[in-house]
Amino acid sequence: MENQKRSTLSWLANIGMAIVCLIALFPVIMLVISSFRPSSEIMATGISLKFDWSMMNLDNYTYIFTQAAEYWQWYTNSLAISAITIVLSLFFSSMVGYAMAVYDFKGRNLFFLFVVFILMVPFEILMLPLFQMMINFSLVNTYTGVVLPMIVAPVAVFFFRQYALGLPTQLMDAARIDGSTEYGIFFKIMLPLMTPSLGAMAILQGLNSWNNFLWPLIVLRSNDMFTLPIGLATLLTPYGNNYDVLIAGSVMTVIPIIILFIFFQRYFISGLTVGGVKG
Repeated sequence: MENQKRSTLSWLANIGMAIVCLIALFPVIMLVISSFRPSSEIMATGISLKFDWSMMNLDNYTYIFTQAAEYWQWYTNSLAISAITIVLSLFFSSMVGYAMAVYDFKGRNLFFLFVVFILMVPFEILMLPLFQMMINFSLVNTYTGVVLPMIVAPVAVFFFRQYALGLPTQLMDAARIDGSTEYGIFFKIMLPLMTPSLGAMAILQGLNSWNNFLWPLIVLRSNDMFTLPIGLATLLTPYGNNYDVLIAGSVMTVIPIIILFIFFQRYFISGLTVGGVKG
């Protein structure tokens, strides 16, 4: 009787999760379907369940691959910015978080309080001083100006610190006895142990960078330097909307995130779980 009750609850839980997943995926499914519809029909009926299946074709994707050169420029820009942001953010944030976790130095707790405080401050409040810094450093309309404020993310520092608190410090002592330097201990011993946290944060930082709209919009000025979110937004104007690129192009933007998640998925759950409970 007890087993039957558990089986019933398990089935109900699975059905409930399936319904929630369908609700969450419904906008994505509608977007994919609409990407095969002519732009004239989308203008007439909008993105809805009522459309003519016989009019579905690959013309939107053909247009993207043959005539939308600007779209691929934006795509390349976003890929480059996201890749650089992920690498630099993981490198510097992991070092800062690791140092705050394993080293006992003066002011450590104060620095950690600063990190927590910045986490609570909305980015919109920091935009003006950050933009003024970009002007002073002549980094407006440069990719450096887009990437630089994102290199040491407070959320990444906090996450790596929490994860590093659970690392075995005995390995550090053994490495010091063997004559290893502190950098050698970090890169050769401790960083490999932080691989799950690196994988989890790579997904989160990559998703944040890929979808980042507001900061690149403020910093970048040239059309050929726009990232994908900004470029797609420029297709919506009072004088006409280029749905040929907008809808199909939006579907194409999901591909890098899916690839990133597939590549790091084995680290994602373990990294979030262990990093969330340590310390």
